[in-house]
Amino acid sequence: MNRMRPIRETITLEAARDLVDGAIRPIERTERVRIDTASGRVVARAVEAQTDVPPFARAAMDGYAVRAADTFGASTHDPRALTWVETVFTGQVPGRPVGAHQCTEIATGAPVPDGSDAVVMVEETEKQPDHTVRVFSPVYPGQNVTRQGADIRAGQAVLRPGDVLNPSRIGAVAALGIIDVEVYAQPRVAILSTGNEVVDPGQPLKPGHIYDINKFTLSTVLREHGACPVPYPTAPDNVPDLTRAIEACLAEDVILFSGGSSVGERDLILDVVERMGEVLFHGIAVKPGKPTLFGTIKGRPVFGMPGYPTSCLSNAYMLLIGPIRRLARLPEWAPRIARLPLGQRVVSTTGRHQFYTVRIVDGQAMPAFKASGDITSMSQADGYIEIPAQVDVVEKGEPVDVKLF
Repeated sequence: MNRMRPIRETITLEAARDLVDGAIRPIERTERVRIDTASGRVVARAVEAQTDVPPFARAAMDGYAVRAADTFGASTHDPRALTWVETVFTGQVPGRPVGAHQCTEIATGAPVPDGSDAVVMVEETEKQPDHTVRVFSPVYPGQNVTRQGADIRAGQAVLRPGDVLNPSRIGAVAALGIIDVEVYAQPRVAILSTGNEVVDPGQPLKPGHIYDINKFTLSTVLREHGACPVPYPTAPDNVPDLTRAIEACLAEDVILFSGGSSVGERDLILDVVERMGEVLFHGIAVKPGKPTLFGTIKGRPVFGMPGYPTSCLSNAYMLLIGPIRRLARLPEWAPRIARLPLGQRVVSTTGRHQFYTVRIVDGQAMPAFKASGDITSMSQADGYIEIPAQVDVVEKGEPVDVKLF
């Protein structure tokens, strides 16, 4: 005879989040990474410029480097004639200064020669066979010249601790000639699937067995939010094997398992976590995802997600992403939200905060939820709405906030 151990008490989603937040501490480990692999990482040590960028004054246009005073009054009908002295391309250094009534032909980005203080656009000039250049428009000092240090000055802070590296920040570091930066380590999260029936994709599927979905959906969520997932072998449903599996997982910063936290006789994770550490809650007033566990073992946060794929993934969005981002020192997650009319009446369960998947069809949010065990409830949805615990019905046409995947 099977003995069932029902979840007698649940806590609110808000209370669950508070308990999780209280157990999470931002990661302290740091490492150096190359800037070509650093996108999305969080800066741990400030970077100060040791040189100016650009390191020399350079032409901002193709044209002629001149003394601005020599062009004053120039016009189409009354051009100024200057003497060409040399041509400077990018990567070259001017060999001669520009004297009075002289000019240097120059390419965009090339160093401007000494003596010059402006660049006349090539479209405003005409070069003559005798190396005379006629200038048809005046320029003022500094025009079409990018001064030394205009972008970054030596001593300027280019990166500060807590900055999240993006393409422009990585570009600023590259402009200084720096190839690696010190960042906070990504939290390592052990992912442990449990159950005698769970088989990794790619293996033969025996009668009564199912392929592991949660290991892959959870790994994807973790990667998208700054963590490093570390899959562990699936643990069978018995106390010795579960204990050994969790002991191995203690090598990581966080333990995240799926399955084994419900009400059946063989759902033994609760017993194992209680024996090895502390259970802070078991059961949240949400739908789907009620049989969710959280505790600590030897200072490691332990998340126990439901085995059903939709319950597991929805709880990852509602409960896991925030703490993982805090652990990784990333900014709070702000999903894109579309405010749309609900396309069909939805009846919710009073007293349970509901995560409800929807598709966007013709500008309306159409229900996509099937059942907790159906991954297509998520894969065929564009996002989800949250229905508060005190709401039992959301009528067709009522505006809802769709949090987009």
